[in-house]
Amino acid sequence: MEEEGEEETSLRSFLRWAAEQGITDYHSSSTQSRSCLGHSLFVSHFPQAGGRGLAAARDLRKGESILRVPKSALITAESLGKEDESLSRALRNHTSLSSTQILALALLNEVNKGKSSCWHTYLKQLPQSYDTLAYFGHFEIQALQVEDAIWSAEKAVQKAKVELKEVSALMCEIKLKPHLMTLKAWLWASATISSRTMHIPWDTAGCLCPVGDFFNYDAPGGVENSEDLFNGPDDLCGSTVARLIDAGYEEDHNAYCFYARRNYRKGEQVLLSYGTYTNLELLEHYGFLLIDNPNDKAFIPLEPNMYRLCSWSGDLIHIHKGGNPSFALLSTLRLWWAPQNARKSVGQNVYSGKQLSPANEVSVMEWISDKCRALLEKLPTSIESDKNLLDFLEKVLEDHEMEVREMPQELLGFYESKKLSGEEEACVITRKRSFDRWKLAIKWRLNFKAILCDCISYCTYNIDEILCQNYSRE
Repeated sequence: MEEEGEEETSLRSFLRWAAEQGITDYHSSSTQSRSCLGHSLFVSHFPQAGGRGLAAARDLRKGESILRVPKSALITAESLGKEDESLSRALRNHTSLSSTQILALALLNEVNKGKSSCWHTYLKQLPQSYDTLAYFGHFEIQALQVEDAIWSAEKAVQKAKVELKEVSALMCEIKLKPHLMTLKAWLWASATISSRTMHIPWDTAGCLCPVGDFFNYDAPGGVENSEDLFNGPDDLCGSTVARLIDAGYEEDHNAYCFYARRNYRKGEQVLLSYGTYTNLELLEHYGFLLIDNPNDKAFIPLEPNMYRLCSWSGDLIHIHKGGNPSFALLSTLRLWWAPQNARKSVGQNVYSGKQLSPANEVSVMEWISDKCRALLEKLPTSIESDKNLLDFLEKVLEDHEMEVREMPQELLGFYESKKLSGEEEACVITRKRSFDRWKLAIKWRLNFKAILCDCISYCTYNIDEILCQNYSRE
């Protein structure tokens, strides 16, 4: 309870600071209000939907302006460099660094200043750790099971190490404290930028947007289709220009502006679309995933010769959430199963999305189904065992006295990887961020397997339909 009280006090202090920076949700100009929120939004907690977030303080209309953060309150590499001449001078000798590296370094430089930083109030309310892929240890990475996912996680870890090495000399030049020159500190800065920055036209690294980064994610296609995201009512904020997203930097307001992406009832969580991401991409960049992500997909490898038949990029050849194969995957396989001497003549039909023949379509469905089964059989655990493991892990959190002999082999492997032993295990595990990352890995692989299973069902249904139709004709 004491910790919750401190967090609440810190939040109130932050919101007062934000109001002083000119951040507003358009509450009245009454001098009685010391918070930047209260008219359109308020901070709330959503345990099952992102944790801390923003809720509607009143009924909101789609397209209505709900938050404005002035440019002076945005944190960018440029603004931090202007405020610190020593950092700016040191950066002139390191021109090969990326914009993201510069912003991460500038962020650590502000942390290094402690309370003397003008951004201290904002910095101290940031998360102390994240669950992005770069944070995953060897055990959590292997728990992903799927080769592409393991490769993505290993690449993220290696990228962080390489970037730290590239900035280490500059860290010494600006005299960062030793604990801010570690991989742990660099991971924190990089993940803060990856998960919290917003797009700005003048810097590819983006900007940190106080209060604006409280919005939790709403996947495009989840609540409404993409056409609903384009423009709000013409009579709101004088906007007659269609918006491509529900937030962005607007030159005419000299501020980052946020709009309600749909109608919200009072008390409902107000969400923001960051873009279209698969669950693996959400894990990599933001450190979370969605159990019901409409943009999730499973990639299945084709035979080398199959790729030569099409001009589709690899990211288009996949299985959608729900199990239906992508247009590119179906087109490629329909062409593959057509007779070689007929492929040129049937190409137009294939790329128009047409089935070539019942026999061709059955071959396509059988190939996809067999490929999905082969992928599932190759993985070390089944959907059922993954579900049972997740259920068991919830019990571990609830029952701290559970005996080691009752635990599944993978959980024992987790203990061993973290070098935990004896009666402390169940207690220690509840405090380990790696435990949460491991659960994310299990949830990710479970979703991946579910897509493959749904695809098998999809293919089986289509095969049965085709055979049934042919039988009735005969």
